[in-house]
Amino acid sequence: MNEVIDIKNMTPIFPGSVDAAGQRATLGVLGGGQLGRMFVHAAQRLGYFTAVLEPDAQSPAGLVSHHHIQTSYDDPAGLAELAQLCQAITTEFENVPAQTLQTLAQTRPVAPGAAVVGIAQNRIEEKAHFTACADVSGVTCAPYAVIETDAQLQGVQRNRADLLPGILKTARMGYDGKGQVRVKTADELATAWTELGGVACVLEKMLPLTAECSVLVARGWDGQVVSFAPQRNVHVEGILAVTHAYEGNMPSALADRARDAAVAIAQHLNYVGVLCVEFFVVDDGTEHGGLVVNEMAPRPHNSGHYTIDACDASQFDLQVYAMAGLPLPQPRQHSPAIMLNLLGDVWFDASGQLQEPNWRSVLSLPGTHLHLYGKLQARPGRKMGHLTITGPDVASITTVARRAADLLGLPGLGDI
Repeated sequence: MNEVIDIKNMTPIFPGSVDAAGQRATLGVLGGGQLGRMFVHAAQRLGYFTAVLEPDAQSPAGLVSHHHIQTSYDDPAGLAELAQLCQAITTEFENVPAQTLQTLAQTRPVAPGAAVVGIAQNRIEEKAHFTACADVSGVTCAPYAVIETDAQLQGVQRNRADLLPGILKTARMGYDGKGQVRVKTADELATAWTELGGVACVLEKMLPLTAECSVLVARGWDGQVVSFAPQRNVHVEGILAVTHAYEGNMPSALADRARDAAVAIAQHLNYVGVLCVEFFVVDDGTEHGGLVVNEMAPRPHNSGHYTIDACDASQFDLQVYAMAGLPLPQPRQHSPAIMLNLLGDVWFDASGQLQEPNWRSVLSLPGTHLHLYGKLQARPGRKMGHLTITGPDVASITTVARRAADLLGLPGLGDI
């Protein structure tokens, strides 16, 4: 499914501009989480006013925006107010109702649009898209089967033993390891599908992974594309824990393939905005392994947060440029970086009691950049912030990152 974007009426929205009615250039975002907060900060630094539509009165983005429209994402009055305030609108998460984006797009530029967000909301459609553009992207997804009915389940049990062991994933609303069950046998598959509520799912073959990586791409209304170098990512219990962003973080030929594939996927979608494409590196017997596309996020991504401190233009800067119709600068990374994700677990000691993290020691380390998201309550597993470490070379940032991880009690990071 390609989204056709009409750019004929897209006039650039310049920072700090005022229209004939005296209204200042204002950019809107659906969603009030940390990605929205960082978008708001980037837009405001450039001179734009901002508006956030988010039902939570204490949302991280709503608390720092010029305007906070506190309604649900499908509230007609709230959407009308957002459209009245803003010259262009984006989203900070992919599960905003597609109909909301369609409604807003009737009167305002919306990037990304409803069609591409709809693809990213549904693993079945997403995998079909990856398969459809495999010839141009040069990569495809892991072998999989769709399970939406009992008949399809039984068909997979009888005929697709090649997909086991595998991972059963809900088609919708799965993220950070949620909505996923590992299965080894046909009986375990049936049990897992029942436990997931019998909803639409995909069964994906488990592959011998050697690494995971992601690529951030920004594409404008005019088709201009820029991108960042691939990041190598480490996950712990399905949640991103560490991002390695520096030259040599993965073999150069593999990095080039990933970057080219992400650009091709964005072009195939006629995408507008910032897109993150995630890949698996699998052990297929070749020297550097094979590349398999996993999923995409139609927005800035956790793995790209290092760009705020290590690049001359961040992923959020590019989100602003793209939606406002401005020229896209090719970002340059000026420092190697390692990013550590900070979950709410950091705020609890071994006995489960609340504690203040050892910021004094962490921030005394060279090249540390702390970003807390303004969330008022820490909970285990909740994304509370991130710490980016930059420095002159990979050896120095690795040493600092390991020390910071130790001070914060971050799990599973001994070999970063």
